[in-house]
Amino acid sequence: MTASSEAPVQPSGPPSISSITDQGAILCALQPVYAALVREFVVDVSTCPVDEEFSSTAESVEQAAAWFQQVDTQIQVHQLRQFLQTTPLASEPVLRQLLWHHMQKATKSSSDRDKTDFLMVQYFSLCAPSGLDDADVDLGYVAQVLEPVLGLQTMNLPAAGCRRLSDLLHCGALEQGRKLKTQSASRYFDPSAMVAFARFSFMVRRIFFRLMQDDLNAIQDGLRELDRSGVAHIDCRRAQFSAHEPISRLRMICQSWKVMFHAEYSSGQPLRMLVDLRAAVDDARDNGALTQAPAKMKSAAAGETQE
Repeated sequence: MTASSEAPVQPSGPPSISSITDQGAILCALQPVYAALVREFVVDVSTCPVDEEFSSTAESVEQAAAWFQQVDTQIQVHQLRQFLQTTPLASEPVLRQLLWHHMQKATKSSSDRDKTDFLMVQYFSLCAPSGLDDADVDLGYVAQVLEPVLGLQTMNLPAAGCRRLSDLLHCGALEQGRKLKTQSASRYFDPSAMVAFARFSFMVRRIFFRLMQDDLNAIQDGLRELDRSGVAHIDCRRAQFSAHEPISRLRMICQSWKVMFHAEYSSGQPLRMLVDLRAAVDDARDNGALTQAPAKMKSAAAGETQE
């Protein structure tokens, strides 16, 4: 995934582990890892209540969670890093469950934050290809790799493939961004979400202004070519102008649009008019206006000679 096609993040929150059964399953899966941590670093703690006869009930899960928390408070992030980078137990499912375990805590300490930070990097390092180039580690790719643990969804950026404003108008990128902001509700104000949406809006705006400038330049180039060829009017009804719109007036309108579109961009009526005007100018150039104009000029000149 490159910078031109990367996909902004739609934050949906880490996968919910709300049921007693799910919580018990996570603790059971982590029991071998925590038992190894206790042995490795001689942690002073009672016997783990999760054993072969463990059954997930509200009481048993609460007791087990308390035991895991005791271990967490005694294991420092550098010890966890040392252990996970050398043990064969650090598989993708184990790292994912460790991340879930720390992210689902109701109260998170600074140690939980540091461990989560390390675990995310370790998880990404394990899942990403070893030969990954620095330029490929963009926001969209990282979000894609971390999606199983963070619950992130990537949003395609169809605007990246647009070559003219008409493509942008029909790809729905502007409406897609607004819809996702609405759906995010209060989560929009999470720092990670605000960063993702800011980046998305920046990319769309940059693409919009580039395409707008390209279309305006194409229109003005076409109008100059038509003018040099003796064409004074073209049919612009599709752009909500007249059937015999003067070239000179269209050139002034394009100048005013440059100011208007730099003030605000949207998918509203002015954008549609600009798209339709370029189509009208292209049609005038491609469908005979340039070849018909010299003939009309010759006819007019002949009439003047006869007079």
